[in-house]
Amino acid sequence: MLRLESNRWSELQHAYGEASDIPDMLRKLASNPPYKDYESEPYFSLWSALCHQDDVYTASYAATPHIIKILAADPAKAHWHFFLLPTCIEISRYQGRGPEIPTDLKNPYFESLSRLPLLVAEAAKQDWDGSYSRAVAAAVIVAKGHHDLAEAILELSEDVVPEFMEWIRNR
Repeated sequence: MLRLESNRWSELQHAYGEASDIPDMLRKLASNPPYKDYESEPYFSLWSALCHQDDVYTASYAATPHIIKILAADPAKAHWHFFLLPTCIEISRYQGRGPEIPTDLKNPYFESLSRLPLLVAEAAKQDWDGSYSRAVAAAVIVAKGHHDLAEAILELSEDVVPEFMEWIRNR
């Protein structure tokens, strides 16, 4: 995993250019700040920089192991964005919406994703609403390599499920 103090961050890119600001955002994320709405920090800035309009960047791959490490510190208290952001980064990477993973970041990236199913089990100690349930289900599924299914689950919002179920029943 790329150290937060590494100068390599300035060589990586995110949606707005050089990624030297990502380590500070990750440090803020480590305090597990409250998530009130989509503009809550540092969630908003991390999403904007790392998975901007479904595009991902070299910094996205470097940040993912850190996000998952922070999640692993206390999965039962983590907000569902800790699962969703790495999942969406991986779906976008799989769809070719970003550069290749640099060689030095590849193993830490994929090893961190493989941890998601066990972290979901730990997170099961808390109550889940529909958003949390979709995020963790998609995280498990993307970690197992089923990208299209993970994306489909994320699209099944509570307002879409009744229509989808009606379509299934009437096929």
